[in-house]
Amino acid sequence: MSEDYKSWGEIGDLLGKLAAYRTWLVETNRAALLKDPGLAEALNQKVSEMYELVEQTEAGKIPPVDGGLLNLVGLGGDAARKLGQARYAPAVPPYDDQVARERVDAVADLYYQFQMERAGVFRAVLKLQELFRAGSLRLGDGEGAFKLYQYDRKQVLRYTMRDRRAAYRKVFGYTDASPPEGAPPNKAFHNLFANFNRQASQFFQDKRVSEVIRPDGRSETFGSMAVVRRAGLDLRHNLKQVSYGHVAVLRTELMSLLEAAFDILDSPDVKNQFGSPTPWDALEDILKRYLSETPIISQRSRMATAGRDILRWLAESYILSTVRIDFETFLEDIVDACDDWLTSAESLGVQRSARPAAAANVVPFREARRA
Repeated sequence: MSEDYKSWGEIGDLLGKLAAYRTWLVETNRAALLKDPGLAEALNQKVSEMYELVEQTEAGKIPPVDGGLLNLVGLGGDAARKLGQARYAPAVPPYDDQVARERVDAVADLYYQFQMERAGVFRAVLKLQELFRAGSLRLGDGEGAFKLYQYDRKQVLRYTMRDRRAAYRKVFGYTDASPPEGAPPNKAFHNLFANFNRQASQFFQDKRVSEVIRPDGRSETFGSMAVVRRAGLDLRHNLKQVSYGHVAVLRTELMSLLEAAFDILDSPDVKNQFGSPTPWDALEDILKRYLSETPIISQRSRMATAGRDILRWLAESYILSTVRIDFETFLEDIVDACDDWLTSAESLGVQRSARPAAAANVVPFREARRA
């Protein structure tokens, strides 16, 4: 066998030497490990990097044409005399590394658009169109009137509400619409998403408790990094399966549609019509006055923004970090978003409280009956 390739026996000897090196590091640093438990992670990380380097070195070599088969079966001048002399074949690339960031980003934006649609943005603009055609609004040739006209004329070029609802059903399992033909609804998304947010929030709750109990800052925190990583990888795998198809195109179109809808609500003549200082106030007035809805815009807008930030975070490689200090630093970027999402979802009743005992102590309000 060519000297360019290592055999299974050579790799086994090398891994044995690395294991012996790890043992030597631990035994010679016992006193330091007792004083600084964080040193254990640094030592293990260094040896693990050596293991990975061995694997990457072999994976980077060009394999023989037959993949080492002739050497294994005993043919040719380099035939192996025993099994350990056969060519070592490196492992395949890890599954969790093979995720297209662009597709997960598209799903993140689609989630944002779903929550904004649930908040009533598009329903409000369609109601404005109806009132505009009927002449029920004091709009004539102003900016809002012109944008309402353009919004109406472009309707034939856009995805319909049925298309959007079908996409939400396919990607998130939301709405009761039928998904596109041949695509099952993604019923697992909501539970996986809620579980990741809950685990990320719990991780930092445990971290705060450990910092109070052990304020020296040198001891490892109570939070389980592996649990958060597993929850994140499960969610990312789920998103990977539903991000194919027209999701990216639909996301791009809907973001333009959302921008056009807010331009209408933010037009001076539309805001003056309702005496509203902001487009959000105009939206609430339309929902209450003409659609008889109780606005839930605050909760839905927070779920939209927080959810998009969380899913965009998952699109990156942060979740794969195995170094605790790195992982904690990366995760801290979205922990407030996770808490925001959980609190908003609980207030809307789409997510159970993580503290059921505390919720059970709340006495429901009942109006007193008059004698």
